Amino acid sequence: MEEKIFELIEGKKFGLLKGMLSEMNPADLAHIFEEVPEKDLPVIFRILPKELAAEVFVEMDTDMQQLLIEAFSDKELREVMDELFMDDTVDIIDEMPATVAKRILKQTDAATRRMINKLLAYPDDSAGSIMTTEYIDLKKDMTVDDAFDRIRKIGFDTESIYACYVTDNSRRLLGIVSVKDLLLNGKNCIISELMDENIIFANTLEDQEQVAVKFKKYDLLAIPVVDNEKRLVGIVTVDDAIDVMQEEVTEDIEKMAAILPSEHSYLKNGIFATYMHRIPWLLFLMISATFTGAILSNFEDKLKIFAALIAYIPMLMDTGGNSGSQSSVTIIRAISVGDIEFKDILKVLWKEVRVAFLCGLSLALVNAIKLFLIDNMLFSNFDVGLEFAEIGVVCLTLFVTVIVAKIIGCSLPIIAKKIGFDPAVMASPLITTIVDAISLLIYLTTATAILGNI
Repeated sequence: MEEKIFELIEGKKFGLLKGMLSEMNPADLAHIFEEVPEKDLPVIFRILPKELAAEVFVEMDTDMQQLLIEAFSDKELREVMDELFMDDTVDIIDEMPATVAKRILKQTDAATRRMINKLLAYPDDSAGSIMTTEYIDLKKDMTVDDAFDRIRKIGFDTESIYACYVTDNSRRLLGIVSVKDLLLNGKNCIISELMDENIIFANTLEDQEQVAVKFKKYDLLAIPVVDNEKRLVGIVTVDDAIDVMQEEVTEDIEKMAAILPSEHSYLKNGIFATYMHRIPWLLFLMISATFTGAILSNFEDKLKIFAALIAYIPMLMDTGGNSGSQSSVTIIRAISVGDIEFKDILKVLWKEVRVAFLCGLSLALVNAIKLFLIDNMLFSNFDVGLEFAEIGVVCLTLFVTVIVAKIIGCSLPIIAKKIGFDPAVMASPLITTIVDAISLLIYLTTATAILGNI
């Protein structure tokens, strides 16, 4: 299909091309347009039907949108913007340079500009910043027949018509009724008799991630957004919720990998921008790792006597870091989906301690067998064997390190969330750095206590 499209573009057979493109999904078209040469993109875009063109425009990335806006005449820009829903218009304006955003606003009427500026004023990552103001509103004294007349009148300009919201004359949200309810009842039924007053809603200032969690928890297609006086000001639809979920997951993954979150995709970020997102955490972790060096320096003279112990430091530190990371990642995910709150910290600790006991015991036993059979027997000619007491030091340290690492890994994200930090920050790199220092301290302290004359 794509090869045929590019052949038609190259041959400038725009009549055939229009017919083919008109039958395609907007998301697929946006993907294909990424491969179209920039000089041909405005020409190809202009042959699309008006409504389809607007849908494709929304699916494009910011760079392609800006390229088209700069190529559009004022009339073309106004036609595209008129076809967009309010939340999509706001998203596009928010991503554009000031000069481009100013030109877009210039092509909108005064009422639309006021609404755009109002939506742009909401804090980033809030429900108000992702909501659309196009929705179906009804009055409680309407009949089903009146409701359908209202839907037919304004439904073309709304993003979702499945759920209709019942408000009073002050726009306060009273209830919700679905189109299914309207279809299954007589045309003279009163809306107040059909509406559900137990409404799941969001506040304009509520965090968008919490709004997305409500979609998952209650299986919603849309959620009403109200202000502090419970006046209905907009709705968030499921497609926007999915975008939020994807953004939040990407952001958490970046934070868990010690990378500052980026607003752009990997290929859209330049080398310097990628560097700037990575270097702060690398610097912090590098400097914090000096604690490990300080511990080694403090025990330097004693390690010279039992040099064989040095060979097992990387294994102990890696195992401790991996154990802590397992717990932290699991807890961070549970926090993000609402499974764990601060009140559950004792339950989490008790569970992780028991898991850590089993993991630590298993690792210590396997390691003991490995030290006896492989290090002492197979590699004895290489002078890497250990005495019985030294094997005990290594295995005991491994056991204790796993328990400590899992306690740290499960508790830090919960505490971070409680005091207002992002739990994702307490993930693998930071946990590993902390556990490395602690495991080394445990190892050398245990060696000192057991071997006595170190």
